[in-house]
Amino acid sequence: MDVDTALGGRWTSLCGGGREWLWRGPEPGRDTVSPGAAFVDAGGLEECVPTVRGTPDHGDAWSRPWRDTGPGEAVVECPRFTLTRRIAVRSGAVVADYRLAADPGYRFLWAAHALLDLSPAARLDAPAGTPTRLHPEAAASLPPGAWPSGRPWLTGDWPAPAGLALDALGPDDGTAVGAVLVGCSRVRVVDPPDALTFELECADQPRGLGLWRNLRGWPEGRPYRSVGVEPMLGAAFDLADAGPDDAATVPSTGEVAWRLTVSAHRPATAPDRPAPGVPPRHEEERWS
Repeated sequence: MDVDTALGGRWTSLCGGGREWLWRGPEPGRDTVSPGAAFVDAGGLEECVPTVRGTPDHGDAWSRPWRDTGPGEAVVECPRFTLTRRIAVRSGAVVADYRLAADPGYRFLWAAHALLDLSPAARLDAPAGTPTRLHPEAAASLPPGAWPSGRPWLTGDWPAPAGLALDALGPDDGTAVGAVLVGCSRVRVVDPPDALTFELECADQPRGLGLWRNLRGWPEGRPYRSVGVEPMLGAAFDLADAGPDDAATVPSTGEVAWRLTVSAHRPATAPDRPAPGVPPRHEEERWS
């Protein structure tokens, strides 16, 4: 895997099982951004903190240079917090350890904003029944009058909140939907024959999974396909919308620590199809 500490700490490559998982976007200008700039959809995995949507757009960290502080370790200093990240490969998985230091009581959201290069056959496996918050752009895909007036989200059960099936990640249908799976700390993206697993560990803080399923429905006038699967601390995209239990909060120690583990899998015999009703056996693939 590769990261670009000089340009926001972005993960620029994530190769596992003989394939590249990260998507690269069409937007120019990523190399000239400055703090507070509008987000540039360059692809890869962006570190979004202290918010995803809202102000500043996609947070403070992605638009600032990070400083290398050791093997696999980098730090970014923002106006109200300092974020340290250490990335290593352990037993075939990518393990990223984070530590955010700020004044006690500081509230924030964090998302590993991973945009993935997936085929139309891809799907997202998450626990059925997980409370899922649809965000306002989903209203266009719902029956007239289904969206509650003045509400930042509409909650239903995964995989089809409000009857809108979200687990299929293609083919392109001209829609764009954002959602947060509340309390979901482990998911698998299946893109046959491969799979990618995200697992987020953090004590005493709310966790979730952000989904941005853009199937050539955004931006208006020049839409393209981009699928974001985003492990996150919190349960909202915009910190301004987050209730008391929807954002991480720095405790009296002045630090919050968490770990993201990413592992790739490929069937041991990829060309062969399993017998009906029998899932394929998977093995972890080492990263490069």
